[in-house]
Order: sequence, then structure tokens, then C-alpha cells
Amino acid sequence: MLGIVVSRADRASANIGEQLLTLADWDVEADETRSDADGGGDVYRLDDVELREFETRHLELDAVDTVFDDPDLLVFASKHAGETGKLLTAHHTGNFGPAEYGGEDGAFARAAPNAHASVVEALSRHAPEAYEVGMECTHHGPTDIDTPSMFVEVGSAEPQWDDPDAARAVAKAILDLRGIAPDAPRENDARRHLVGFGGGHYAPRFERVVRETDWAIGHIGADWALDAMGEPDHEVLRAAFEASGAEYALLADDRPDLASAIESLGYRVVGETFTHETTGVPLSVVERVEDALGPIDAGARLGDRARDHEGSLVVSALPADLRDEVQGIDPDRALAAVRRRAIGFDTVEGGTKLGDRVALAEGSTLSAIVDDFAGILTERYESVERTPHAVVARKREFDPEKAATLGIPEGPAFGKLSAGQPVEIDGRTIDPDVVHVERERRFPMPETS
Repeated sequence: MLGIVVSRADRASANIGEQLLTLADWDVEADETRSDADGGGDVYRLDDVELREFETRHLELDAVDTVFDDPDLLVFASKHAGETGKLLTAHHTGNFGPAEYGGEDGAFARAAPNAHASVVEALSRHAPEAYEVGMECTHHGPTDIDTPSMFVEVGSAEPQWDDPDAARAVAKAILDLRGIAPDAPRENDARRHLVGFGGGHYAPRFERVVRETDWAIGHIGADWALDAMGEPDHEVLRAAFEASGAEYALLADDRPDLASAIESLGYRVVGETFTHETTGVPLSVVERVEDALGPIDAGARLGDRARDHEGSLVVSALPADLRDEVQGIDPDRALAAVRRRAIGFDTVEGGTKLGDRVALAEGSTLSAIVDDFAGILTERYESVERTPHAVVARKREFDPEKAATLGIPEGPAFGKLSAGQPVEIDGRTIDPDVVHVERERRFPMPETS
């Protein structure tokens, strides 16, 4: 059930609440167990939604989830204040350091990473013209909330707080959360949740991850929040991960002491590349590929066939001479050929070039990759042949030594003959075929290819 918190002390919240009530056919019930100021009085319900209004500001509503009838997700319809113009935003609540704006020091409300990613997408769909959509770091209370929760806001000043179109967009995005789970599904003993560290108050890097991958972000400690925490506080860090339902961290910048502290707690620090590579790939497959080839952040990559792979892997060595030759011809096509055929593979030079090994489904061989490589060879060679033990590539080339024996001087004549044009030397016509020879390169194959 989705619980919605509206504060009459927040003009944007009140406007969002009014728009919410126009968007659906609500049932109204009287809750006489609580005062109207404390969420009682008229309570608005749909089959899977409960909306309550409060006189108190959101930041001061500790344990407000206990007022609702067992919600799965709690959303605070709120205003955003700042120098950011027309902005719709969403964020989780808590404090990495001292609690200057509600909640407790070093404490966090339970985040709703999956629902947060969903509402960012919904805000983008519904946003009025000229409104930007963004994410914020974790930066205020309340913290005494066990139900997964978040703020969804209209910003950033009075004209926007009173804008009915903006309020309606936020209302629509909140109702789009009906049926959305607060957390991503658990797989391989983890969820696709990250705790974010570093960057500014607004979080473009983490927002990019949410928009472009299937990973979600829980609590975010911006640079200023980490500075407020001081030295990495293990208890605060652990609380941020637990409140995010996360086993992974993403750092916006290089913070070795923080990374070391996170890893000492048993959590994993990953890079943005990891989130892109693993999107759509079961985490169990990710684990098997990394066990076989090493971490993604160290150069391992996932192939297209990782998405639906089941079963074991076999690691094979790519034929080095053939790999080097095709990468010299067309590195992008060579990389794409391996990605298309493999479960995983090694890379070097920041993922731009193939490494030594490839992980294939058990029972598979390198044959299909070698066939693709042979196709790349045809861009440089006139004929390419597969034999049981090698790929043989042949082409005719200009032979300068042969030309010299015929008395042809170096210079323009060499250039013409090399380009397949005849030349006149001392009254003789030299046909280019006379000074061309067939050259052959053999690229040996591993026994299992």
C-alpha cells in the first residue's frame, strides 16, 4: 500500500495534495482516533493508496509511517527550496553528520531505491515545459521511519510552489508509484541498489546511473555531507547501507580512505562501468564471469550472451596473433564480434581493446569468434581460408626488392607500381604484376577452437 503524507504547513505540499484528490475517485473515511492536525479526521483512500494530511512540517514528522495502515511505501509530497529554478526532484532522508534539519545525527530513514528510480522517470514524463527533473543527496530528516520512504518535490521558489501544473505533475508521478515495489528484487543474495558517495548536493552522476542502467540509488552522501561526517564513521556507513538495502557503493570521486572503510564493512565499491556492464545480466552470471576473469572494474566485460546464460562457463585463450591482426584492422568490429559471441571477456586499455581470455558457455568453442575474425581479415587480405589448425590469409603485395633487380629506381615509379599502375623505364613497360608477390600469413589456432 502507498502512503502519501501531505503537510498543510508546506504550500507546495498542500497544492500537490489538492491535485492528487482531483486525479482519482477517492473514498473519504473519518479517523476519530487522531486529531485532524496529526493525520486524523478525513482520510482519503483508494484500493492501494492512503493519503493523510498533517499540520506539522514534514521534517518534524518522526514515526509518521505508524499513523498509516501498514504502508509498503511512504511518499512525502513536498516543496524544494533553492537557487535551482523550475525543478521537480526526489530524494531520501537522513544525516551523514549532525542533524541540522530534522532527524537524528548519523541516522537514516529506510530508503526506497527502486521506487525512487521509478518516480524520477515518472517526473520526467509528466514535467511541465521548462521544468527540469533531478535527484538530490540525502540531507535532512525525518529519520525515525522504518517504512521505505522518500520526498517528491516541486521547486524551487514560491512561483513554482503555487504552480498547479507542477503540482499536478508531481501528483501524477506519485500515483504512478501504485504497485511499484520500494526495492529491486533480491538476486544472488543482493539487490541492484547502490549507496552513493561524493559529488554535489544535486547528483547528476547518480542520476545518470538511474536513468541509463537498471541499478537504483539509495542514500547519497554528497561531499558536504561527508565533510560533516568527518573521518569515515563505520557505524554511520553501515547504517546508510542497511537503510538503503544495499551491498554496493558507487563513489563519485577518488576517496581511498572511504573506499577502504566501506570494504572493511563487507560492502563492495564498484565503478559506473560496472553498473552499465551488468545491466540486464543476472547477478549470478556476473559473479561467475568475475570469478573466471576478474573484476569488471579491472577490465572484464560481459558479452551479449550473458543476459540469458544459465549453467557453467569455460575460459579459453583468444588466438593472440589473430586477435592482434584484426584489432589492427578494425578494433571496434573485433570487440563487437567477441561481445556478440561471449558470456564474458578480458579487455585492456580502459575496455577499448581485447585481452587474452574469453568466457564461453560450457561446451562451446572459439569457432564462431574465429569465423568473425576471419571476416575482418578480408578487409585487408584477398583470400582467407579456415583450416583445422590455422586461419590462412593471403594477399598480393608490391615487392620493392624485385623491382630493384629490374633496375626500377625508387620514387614515383615504386608508388605507381605499388598502386597497380604500369611504368615506363628506359623504353620498357613494366607491368605491376611482375613486381608483385603473394604473401601468406598463418594464424595458428588453439586445439579447442
